[in-house]
Amino acid sequence: MKCVNHLMVRRAGLFLMLWLPFLPLTAQQSLTLDRALEIAGTNSPSIQQSLLNLERYQNNLEAQRAALKSKFSLSLNPVDYTNTRRFDSRFSEWYTNETFSTNATFRVEQPILVTDGTLSLINRFGWQSSTAEFTGQEATTSERFSNNLYLALNQPLFTYNRLKLQLKELELSYENANISYAMQRLNMERMVTQYFYSVYMAQMNLAIAREELANTRKSHEIIKNKVDAGLAAREELYQAELNLSQSNSTVQNRQVSFENAKDQLKMYLGMDLFEDILVMTDVEAEPVKVDLQKAIDNGLVSRMELRQREIDLETSQFDMIRTKALNEFNGSMNLAYGFIGDNEKLTGVFDQPTKNPQVQLSFNIPIFDWGERKARIKAQEAAIKSQELNFDEQKKQIIIDIREAYRNLQNQVNQIEIARQNERNAQLTYEINLERYENGDLTGMDLNLYQTQLSNQKINYAQALINYKIELLNLKIQSLYDFEKDQAVIPTELYKTDK
Repeated sequence: MKCVNHLMVRRAGLFLMLWLPFLPLTAQQSLTLDRALEIAGTNSPSIQQSLLNLERYQNNLEAQRAALKSKFSLSLNPVDYTNTRRFDSRFSEWYTNETFSTNATFRVEQPILVTDGTLSLINRFGWQSSTAEFTGQEATTSERFSNNLYLALNQPLFTYNRLKLQLKELELSYENANISYAMQRLNMERMVTQYFYSVYMAQMNLAIAREELANTRKSHEIIKNKVDAGLAAREELYQAELNLSQSNSTVQNRQVSFENAKDQLKMYLGMDLFEDILVMTDVEAEPVKVDLQKAIDNGLVSRMELRQREIDLETSQFDMIRTKALNEFNGSMNLAYGFIGDNEKLTGVFDQPTKNPQVQLSFNIPIFDWGERKARIKAQEAAIKSQELNFDEQKKQIIIDIREAYRNLQNQVNQIEIARQNERNAQLTYEINLERYENGDLTGMDLNLYQTQLSNQKINYAQALINYKIELLNLKIQSLYDFEKDQAVIPTELYKTDK
């Protein structure tokens, strides 16, 4: 019992040694894992890149939806002047023609999503002055207002609806970008956690090295006093000095590793590299009950990679539609109906209007393409089968990843218990041999081995706790189920905006 109580005191001392050297004497930001995740969600370059990509697809989709609404346009031609010499073949003589005109066109165009056609209302209004002068004749001048108002329909025939297909592709691209952003957020959580715990381990390694240095100094003082009193051989002092030098070197090396780990974390979080940080966390872990079948079922239902494979498959189907449209029989129909009026006076433009109907029907009839269309269709069919295979393989990979994460998690529970027992035994062993060293029954070299063993076991125990936390997070990401909170992670909650 005395040894166990002493072990608890030693652990409390280690805790103080772990944090006290890092308590800010100057401005220093204390960073928890939750705070690190919050900072990364705002400043992380990878998240910002994903957000920019999402914004691009969102704006493209909004632009396409806006393009389906009526477009209003006005084109003006305020001045159009010509003075030319021409030949009149009717009378076989030359004449001079001077023309001055001004006109404007107002247009309303409405795309028709259902049929991929375009309905247009067009009005052209203008004024023209034309003077013609034949050789030996008096010049004649005509000045008139004119207006042409008509309704037109342009409709493709016997082909696919390009307007619908383009809109659907943009919707899928935006959904895919949202999924990529959600997956990036989950990956960010994984990466931040790993970087954060790397800093924590480097910080703990430094604290343990400092504790080891303090113990080594204590041992050095003990043996120095014994040598000075003639109770120990001088070579024991030399060994103690060597141990002290090695401990100093270890502290310096781990200080460098600690600073490097902080820089890596700050860079990933998008923080100021010159801002000093101190990570604060509790690595103690209580085993979480995990249902493997629930993890697999939820992963197969919720994993966003499966939806991405479905989007890839749908996109391949769109490519097949375009491929089949190569060298296809198709046509177009143009209908127009309106009124044209002209008069010398503005108010009399429509006194005697002229009806202006127009019907145009055209067809494109392919005759022979040397098998190009057939070969391209077969190539696209192979691409579609490849996407279907990718979808099935993605399902299998999800199951494998979840099962692997589950096994690793169960193994870490055992590793934690083993590491905890090893640390306890190493602590007790060190204390027993420290007493032997103080009594002169153990050499400094042997004590240094026990000190190193204790430091390694402390690090192993902390690493086992961290590994468990990381594997639990990995299972959450793989299954999209949070077993700590016993609730599913809804993919749409990770999206920037709802669809």
